[in-house]
Amino acid sequence: DAMTWSPSSFRSRRWRPASKGSVPDLRRTMRLMTGPGGDLMPLAYSERRPKQRPLIVLADISGSMERYAEMLLHFIHGAQFRFNTVESFVFATRLTRITRQLRRRSPSEALDQVARKVPDWSGGTRIGAAIGDFNRQWSRRVGGGGPIALIISDGWDTGDPAHLAAEMRKLSRSVHSVIWLNPLAGHEG
Repeated sequence: DAMTWSPSSFRSRRWRPASKGSVPDLRRTMRLMTGPGGDLMPLAYSERRPKQRPLIVLADISGSMERYAEMLLHFIHGAQFRFNTVESFVFATRLTRITRQLRRRSPSEALDQVARKVPDWSGGTRIGAAIGDFNRQWSRRVGGGGPIALIISDGWDTGDPAHLAAEMRKLSRSVHSVIWLNPLAGHEG
């Protein structure tokens, strides 16, 4: 339980009753006035309802991440059922959305579906191009609610570093926060 991660929440557009606050709830106030003690006119308040931020996962399944790929897919599969909204993508030389395949209850069945869907397992890595594809094709579709983007990659890229930097800037402007998880971060070099 100490290792459980809870992404931050934000205030949705929906309102909920509150015991005190700065915004009076006129509908509830009028309803409270029509009963015993209706002359006292107690003010009812409301506040914005908190909502969990969506999670977008972009996982690297290239050759350098091959030994971590199955573990990452199990992690993403578990996140699908732990958090309210999770959009899942994998990339090596191209970006593939796997959200629908990971919705199956059985992890082995879900991973089989992912294996059938993804054409570039253990290929080269083009992180900048994959993030660029996400920015162009998916960012507006799945980016509502101020999501948290989780990139899982070792950072080994065959593309242009300037292209990767430009696409990361675009991604960071379209999401609440970007977290880059590197399984090789503890290794020297």
